[in-house]
Amino acid sequence: MSTGRAGQTADSGDVPKAETKHRYPRRAFLRTADGVSIDAAYEPGTAVYDPPGAESDHPVIVVAHGFTGDLDRPHVRRIARSFSHFAAVITFSFRGHGASGGHSTVGDKEVLDLAAAVAWARELGHRRIATAGFSMGGSVVVRHAALPDAGVDAVATVSGPARWYYRGTAAMRRLHWVVLRPAGRLVGRLALRTRIHHRDWDPVPPSPVESAPLIAPVPLLVVHGDSAPYFPLDHPRSLVEAAGGHAEFWLEEGMGHAENAVDEALARRLGTWLADAARRGR
Repeated sequence: MSTGRAGQTADSGDVPKAETKHRYPRRAFLRTADGVSIDAAYEPGTAVYDPPGAESDHPVIVVAHGFTGDLDRPHVRRIARSFSHFAAVITFSFRGHGASGGHSTVGDKEVLDLAAAVAWARELGHRRIATAGFSMGGSVVVRHAALPDAGVDAVATVSGPARWYYRGTAAMRRLHWVVLRPAGRLVGRLALRTRIHHRDWDPVPPSPVESAPLIAPVPLLVVHGDSAPYFPLDHPRSLVEAAGGHAEFWLEEGMGHAENAVDEALARRLGTWLADAARRGR
């Protein structure tokens, strides 16, 4: 585990000699600004590979998974494989998920986790960085991109919320029970493999809809399904409206929620948009 500055890495092992220039996977633990260890993985994609540390115009997509996911979950790996046709890919597990340390704050301190992953992308030599978030991860990429020093070139939020404390669907009422009740957090730890922090937000972080106007001129893509069980369509529409003309909206017919609902065709459209938007830059 790294004990240095935020974003500093400690590789989990040497890269096997059998790896080629088209495939150079790395696994590392990243250290966040508040000292949490974040499990992360890097794949250069199928394009010609520039060695780590060399300045590269080859874009990288940093994937921010949804609540109860982690970088090893099959649906996250499937998205990463699809994106790897268009860019290098960094996946990581948010705090409280998978092999990462800490406890989930369900969208608050997770911005620091994403910032550490973006810093690692810079360390690996990438000048063009896109972020793609799903559900909780969608709120995180929007909030992160609104920071003055975010350093990203394109952002996509998929099935993400616009505002906090929404309880208008049965799915969100169940999620609030898991997060806010001791019995729910026990279920989260034992059944969902997610360690959830017991403290309330203090202060309450800016919501995605409050953050969206601050992203411009970075391009923002909002993707949502018309069959989404967690957040109805007023959430993506309010994000697009708040972005003030700097957001593109894809309403996907028949799509449900987050990574599990993204088929291969949509994943490839997303990968194409993210890589192209990152290359164009801010």
